[in-house]
Amino acid sequence: MTAVAVLAALAGLPGPAQAEQSQPLGLFDTTHENPLPPGWRIDGEAGARELVWRAPKSVPMGDARVEFRAEDRLLGVPRQARDGRTFRLALGERPVQLTDLQVTAAGRRLDATADDTRRSGSRVGRIPAPAPTNGVDPGKPGSYRTVTGEYDLAPVRLPGYAAPVEMTAEVVAPKGATGSRPLALFLHGRHDTCYKPGSEDDVTGDWPCAVGYKPIPSYRGYLRDQRLLASQGYVTVSISANGINAQDLETEDAGAQARSSLVRQHLARWADWTARRSSAPAVVRKAPKADLSRVLLVGHSRGGEGVNRAALDSLYPPPPAEDGYRGPVRWKVRGTVLIAPTIFGQNPVADVPSVTLLPGCDGDVSDLQGEAFVDGTRGISRGTALHSAVYMVGANHNYFNSEWTPGEAVAPASDDFRTDPDQPDPGCTPGAAARLTAAQQHKAGATYISAAARLFLAGDDRVRPLLDGSGKRAPSADPARVLTHAVGGRRSGGFLPDGGAKVTGARLCSAIDPDPAVACLSPETLGSSPHFASWETQQETGRSAVDLKWSAPGRAARITPAKPLSLHGSQKLALRVFVPPNTTGTKFDVSVTDSRNRTATLGRVAVAGLPGSAATASYWAQELRVPLSAATRAGLDLKHVKSLALTPRSPSGRAWMMDAWGWSPGTPAVKATALARVDVGRTIVKEGDSGTRTYRIPVEVSGHGSGQVRVYVLAPDSDRAENRLVTVRPGSGAVDIPVEVKGDTAYGDDVDHDIAVKAVRGAVVGKYRGGLTVGNDDPEPVITLSPIADRVTEGETLTWRLSVDTPAAVDLYEPVRVLPVTEGAGLSTKDVDPKWLEESSGDVPDPERPLSDTHLWVWVTIPARSTGVDFVVPTVQDQVAEPTESMRLALTDRHAEPLPDRPVLTGTVLDKP
Repeated sequence: MTAVAVLAALAGLPGPAQAEQSQPLGLFDTTHENPLPPGWRIDGEAGARELVWRAPKSVPMGDARVEFRAEDRLLGVPRQARDGRTFRLALGERPVQLTDLQVTAAGRRLDATADDTRRSGSRVGRIPAPAPTNGVDPGKPGSYRTVTGEYDLAPVRLPGYAAPVEMTAEVVAPKGATGSRPLALFLHGRHDTCYKPGSEDDVTGDWPCAVGYKPIPSYRGYLRDQRLLASQGYVTVSISANGINAQDLETEDAGAQARSSLVRQHLARWADWTARRSSAPAVVRKAPKADLSRVLLVGHSRGGEGVNRAALDSLYPPPPAEDGYRGPVRWKVRGTVLIAPTIFGQNPVADVPSVTLLPGCDGDVSDLQGEAFVDGTRGISRGTALHSAVYMVGANHNYFNSEWTPGEAVAPASDDFRTDPDQPDPGCTPGAAARLTAAQQHKAGATYISAAARLFLAGDDRVRPLLDGSGKRAPSADPARVLTHAVGGRRSGGFLPDGGAKVTGARLCSAIDPDPAVACLSPETLGSSPHFASWETQQETGRSAVDLKWSAPGRAARITPAKPLSLHGSQKLALRVFVPPNTTGTKFDVSVTDSRNRTATLGRVAVAGLPGSAATASYWAQELRVPLSAATRAGLDLKHVKSLALTPRSPSGRAWMMDAWGWSPGTPAVKATALARVDVGRTIVKEGDSGTRTYRIPVEVSGHGSGQVRVYVLAPDSDRAENRLVTVRPGSGAVDIPVEVKGDTAYGDDVDHDIAVKAVRGAVVGKYRGGLTVGNDDPEPVITLSPIADRVTEGETLTWRLSVDTPAAVDLYEPVRVLPVTEGAGLSTKDVDPKWLEESSGDVPDPERPLSDTHLWVWVTIPARSTGVDFVVPTVQDQVAEPTESMRLALTDRHAEPLPDRPVLTGTVLDKP
């Protein structure tokens, strides 16, 4: 585009009758060569650059975090405007090579090419056969009648939240039960907060609700689960979190700490009411006394991450300044149930047992990142807490909550798994053989919540086979097909791909790596794996798997840990292995070798792929077990097992092994270990005018003992993050990240120097991300538009100069709009160079019309350190006799409105004599 630094050209400028229809037609990065996709633009108000995406229709409030990416690199988390369609991300000092832009939520594309991610072929694999029946079915109602009611207490204020948060809850309890009863607390996820009664789709994310609107009662969506538990003797309470949902967008942890504070505020009230029954609300007085030494926390979606943080905060207190509850801990969390949860921090609590429900047709948290609540506990602590993953074929995200379910909710609701009507997903479209109805899904979910309560609160080991990979089923969950795997419990040893293990006959692959030759799954793979859900960085250390690929049977893949491990006392070897979705008949022989090089084949296992499509995260590991009796008969020293081998017996195939463990039945008692806790803070400083100052990113280490964490340094000018393994202990100051800040007098952007922290061993992480924000303290340059050549003959170039009074340290972006001509003849689309017209507006000359009718709005780039650039309009010479023609243009704000204090300029084109 010659000297014109055109960044954007947008059609459909908002006018009185056009505001909702306006759509950008083109956007260019600073090379002027690569147009950005439709719907994108760069805005700049008061010098602050923003990358903006406008969705074709409103994007409902969901639990997955909406992210902007460029070439699969995370740019950041945009803010959603009140219209539900516009998303804005401050660019700061980000590279402006914005190529291959994407809008994603949990790996799912939201932008114009999202349909491509739904292409899945015409079939999915066979639905898994029903598993054998378990001896105990926790989905059967108990003998108690129930009592139901609500309480509504004074709202609470939480740090960082302007509006108070409600203390409202639904209680369901057993009627006539004696003694103290375990307490199950439910927390819903992130959903719209308000609705207009009688409307079909009028919902908002406001709090408090505007006049004429009512709060969406998401907390009432678990009544069936509560009634089942109450009939079995548990006291249950489901709490409302609309006030957090409406305000968590600006928080770095997506509201996890606030949700934890809210949960513990309610638990504190229950502790008060247990001690003083007369002070309790009426429904609580009608219920049996709650036993706060046996608490189960159940969280859906972001509520899952919230209750995980509440369990963490109950064991390892958070920094007081961040916390909305500062009283004593008068309860004991015995377990958590996490339903389709988010886990942005990837910081599970290793010493609190958990069950994570993973819906196979999740259209919100579609990468099933909650798998990290299982995988992420390995090696952190003693490992005796059981962590179970429950994969439910055909379940979506919303239907676990009846208030998010169409036909059951009082407010507008929808199926979160949205599919292309012209290409319906063969497994997840409603009516498909594998897809569950809302009633079937909710019943199955209630059954597995009850199983967790029975195992974690009542200590009934008879339900463990439903949760720990033993392959048993509860008839109450039928017709749902449910598969499980687990880590922890009575597992020992552990063939792990991480920690220095050597692999022969296969490939040690990385869960997160931009290099397809290193990554476990290629970016071109149709579908995804919950085990490889992305985190904060493009590349991670310490998340690996073993990738097996063979074209003929018989070649063993051998995993040799850094030192021999013990399987002594175990009954079986339990492997977590997955194969591509929809595949059948994959078989392996499993053998182990001891330190004296004696080898025994333990047996043969077979695994079939889960039903799945390009839209599902179906690369999920199933638990396969073989007895260790053959090794005992062969005289192997099971205290010193040197290696594990998998030998394919299928003609060809592909498989991934996550890990393998010695397994024995039973559920051991769990005792939490005293661990070090790490929380990252944020410091905001001004850059200053001169000199260099060194600041340090605030990191607080509390708790007890020492542990290891991995610190990722997210430099503002780099695509990749450096990482380091750090040993932490309270008071040590081991996480020391200095940041040099150079002062200047040039206008620039605020700059974030961020870190992200993940626990490795002997530690927990609360606030996992923070850093140092360096604020610009120099005034924005004044930009003026002045004529250079504003009276030319056709075939020549109109030229204006955009000048800055003081050069800036960053590129500046200034919009220029072509306005309608008010007097005389105006330039038409055939009076200007057609290439310039297309690059500037995405428009073409035919049919001929006034140039202003193209709604030409051009964003001009003024490069850093520059005093200005020229804006040029090349005209063309024709053979038609014409009167003198003109065009008007002006500097505008981000809404294309001319700036009131800047002149409107006119360019004149004379006919060729």
